[in-house]
Amino acid sequence: MKKTPPLRLRPTGLTIGQISDRTGLSPSAIRYYEEEKLVHPHRTDTGQRRFERADIRRLSFVMISQSLGFSIAEIRSALAGLPSNRTPTKTDWQTISEQFRQKLDDRITQMTKLRDQLDGCIGCGCLSLSNCKLYNPEDRARGRGTGPRYLMGDTPTTE
Repeated sequence: MKKTPPLRLRPTGLTIGQISDRTGLSPSAIRYYEEEKLVHPHRTDTGQRRFERADIRRLSFVMISQSLGFSIAEIRSALAGLPSNRTPTKTDWQTISEQFRQKLDDRITQMTKLRDQLDGCIGCGCLSLSNCKLYNPEDRARGRGTGPRYLMGDTPTTE
């Protein structure tokens, strides 16, 4: 009589290598994002990380958000709104997108202003001492606070 081998259950989830291949992130970056609590893989009996397919979307969101200038803390806060007991739905992702929309709109406004005024208005309000006398005599913009006041939304006034 022929013995049948014992049935072995295949570990569920994706390996870190598979996630790396799919996202383009290095395994060390994925481990970093795990340390930062942006993804939460489970462990097999032998201690190997296993990721859910939904983690591909999470990591993609992290990469895009970072490229747009969002901090790890901001990203972590947004991802905390995703459900932990099920795969996030389109509605879940839309909720997160709405959280970032206003911040992105503000950045677009600021970047457009910077692009349009960069050649003539930087620092205190201008690039040359001769123009400073016209736009910012006696460094009045300094009284409004630090940084490039005119690029931050202040306007030159005639006082």
